[in-house]
Amino acid sequence: MSFVDLGLDAGLVQATQRMGFDRPTPIQRAAIPPLLLGRDVMATAVTGSGKTAAFLLPILHDLLNKRRGTTRALVVVPTRELAVQIAEHLRDLAAGTGLTGAAIYGGVAMGPQEQAFRRGADVLIATPGRLLDHLQYPYARLDGIECLVLDEADRMLDMGFLPDIRRILQRLPGRRRTLLFSATLPVPIVGLARELLQDPVFLNIERKSAPAAGITHRAYAVPHELKSHLLLELLRQGSAKSVLAFTRTKHRANRLADFLVRQGVSCARIHGNRSQAQRMDALVGFKRGQFRVLVATDIAARGIDVEALGLVVNFDVPHLPEDYIHRVGRTARAEATGEAYTFVSPDEEGDLRAIERHLGKPLPRHQVSGFDYARRPAERLEVPLAQRIAAIRTHGAGERARAAAKAETRSPRRASVPRAPQASATRNPARTSQRRSVGSDRVGAGLACLREVTERGDQGSAPGQFRRPRGRGSASGRRPDFRR
Repeated sequence: MSFVDLGLDAGLVQATQRMGFDRPTPIQRAAIPPLLLGRDVMATAVTGSGKTAAFLLPILHDLLNKRRGTTRALVVVPTRELAVQIAEHLRDLAAGTGLTGAAIYGGVAMGPQEQAFRRGADVLIATPGRLLDHLQYPYARLDGIECLVLDEADRMLDMGFLPDIRRILQRLPGRRRTLLFSATLPVPIVGLARELLQDPVFLNIERKSAPAAGITHRAYAVPHELKSHLLLELLRQGSAKSVLAFTRTKHRANRLADFLVRQGVSCARIHGNRSQAQRMDALVGFKRGQFRVLVATDIAARGIDVEALGLVVNFDVPHLPEDYIHRVGRTARAEATGEAYTFVSPDEEGDLRAIERHLGKPLPRHQVSGFDYARRPAERLEVPLAQRIAAIRTHGAGERARAAAKAETRSPRRASVPRAPQASATRNPARTSQRRSVGSDRVGAGLACLREVTERGDQGSAPGQFRRPRGRGSASGRRPDFRR
């Protein structure tokens, strides 16, 4: 079956040929026909299987004959990188059709994105937070939306994103198509997603998620403190030109990237604490081959699309099997081949066994020849979590003991020292008397002034009138002495 057989517009078919798509992937063959018929679709497919084109092609086909200037399709994604990736994919597929799209995400100026709203870009690809920022203003109107796509639906509909999604749904027309695409779709999320769909077509829902068949998996048992040195040794022995390494935290990503740079490895990093410009520079440089290694956290696992990525390294074992699938799915895309290495420290064996149970097979264990697994590194990448917790508890116990000892030493001294009398007005009688005399002088001067003015008024004024004394002061030409 070819894209022509699916009934797509000839211009879109030519675009797929320019992009090197010879034939539709399984998810494209299954999803495009019902989408062309206007059905709601809920589909799950492995990462790199072509699910982005599976929903973009029918949307573009449907918009070709409709009036421009109104946003009719909205794609909501969890990360900035994924928004940029889909926007680039849309631009390539829509080349020559006149259809436009725009990516709406945080970390950049809102001005160009506002213009996309005002001119009515045909398709918007947005992250929830930045989209809600725009929806506060009248220019951001979504009343023309005919199709809503939730990509990476398992993340978009979990407890973290669900409130934002519901707020966005309130701004959309009730009559629309809703499409949910994801690499994984756990059972609790399926029930929640069914609330949003009307008479949907379910694709591959019963099949348990699995990585692409072209991935070669390996596990390396290594002490926690030797992981960075093992990665360096594999880079020196291996021939992979592009390596994507995933760490558990942003701090570990920084420490690993700094270590590799000190060892002469061209390396970039990408995680949530980096600015959007830094993240884009790292990703573009990695795609162009300027960096051999890109160190990333899981935030990038759903937004990195690199052609011919040969090796993915799980520097830290992911806690969930689904995260493992997304990580290793960055390689062996579009039916290609690739390798996935996982570094396993003793305290991560439990997470690895959960991944193996999900995959239905154990990961082959390997060792690197010539690597000293018993060595003591000069510096550690990071103190293990268990040790850090133990150190914090020890420090806290010491602080409490010192505070208790200090309180005991102070208690006898407090009992022997008499309490000082409370401050009161009787502590300085002279000053109190002075204040009272000053107050009496003020009252006396005021009464004298009032008496003088009254007497003068009685002497020169007609009945019922009051003559203002000349000058700014009293009748004698002198201001009364109101001392402060």
